[in-house]
Amino acid sequence: MNATKKQELSTLAAKIRLGVIESTHAAGAGHPGGSLSIADILAYLYFEEMNVNPENPKDENRDRFVLSKGHTAPALYSALALKGFFPFEELKTLRQHDSRLQGHPDMKGIPGVDMTTGSLGLGISAACGMALAGKLDKKDYRVYTVVGDGESEEGQVWEASMFANHYGLDNLCVILDYNGLQIDGSVAEVIGPAPFEPKLEAFGYNVITIDGHDFDQIEAAFKAARECKGRPTAIVANTVKGKGVSFMENKVNWHGAAPKDPEYAIAVEEINAQIGG
Repeated sequence: MNATKKQELSTLAAKIRLGVIESTHAAGAGHPGGSLSIADILAYLYFEEMNVNPENPKDENRDRFVLSKGHTAPALYSALALKGFFPFEELKTLRQHDSRLQGHPDMKGIPGVDMTTGSLGLGISAACGMALAGKLDKKDYRVYTVVGDGESEEGQVWEASMFANHYGLDNLCVILDYNGLQIDGSVAEVIGPAPFEPKLEAFGYNVITIDGHDFDQIEAAFKAARECKGRPTAIVANTVKGKGVSFMENKVNWHGAAPKDPEYAIAVEEINAQIGG
């Protein structure tokens, strides 16, 4: 990837992070930590990888995206706003009573959202159904889903994985956001599902491990996923919870806590410096 494209994507990822901070601060609630960790992945998906059009959000030939870890909706909303599905300023209505941007994505009310999610394990299962439908309908669209590492403790995630392998869903790409932290602490201490790679391989995935903040690696992984035939791909993206905001990075307490005014000011200053750079 050339330097210009990499800078463009880095700026977009920083703007997604800014939207996360703006929205959760305005709401006084939300899940910034895991939203910040997937900003780079979402920037690449929405601005390089996926075939989506904000002027025709229900195009039957569009690629589909499912945020299986639905509590990180602030990141998805930010990406959708930057892509043009709705105004960026609307992010500040997050979780308000009369807002369509609630704490989890709603496919009925939000343009660009392909599946309502929140119950962990639900999203990857729905993504498998979408991918199978594409196969049956002989469509060329691809389906992408982001799953949390804590979410992977749900048995439904692995049931869906068996389904994906059984039906040879090579149009499905599962991105595992491996930031190592969940609401109750370290993923390793809560259940300890690692190592992920041999488990995913045993469930039939084409497994690719990357630094989820490195755009060269992200680009290569999605290219390899498109080229893989006969089975689904799982990208294990090693990420940093709270990435881009110094005092949030690798801090479990930012899983589900919104920044207050002093913290908000620091976070915005740091992210704006990234955008300006």
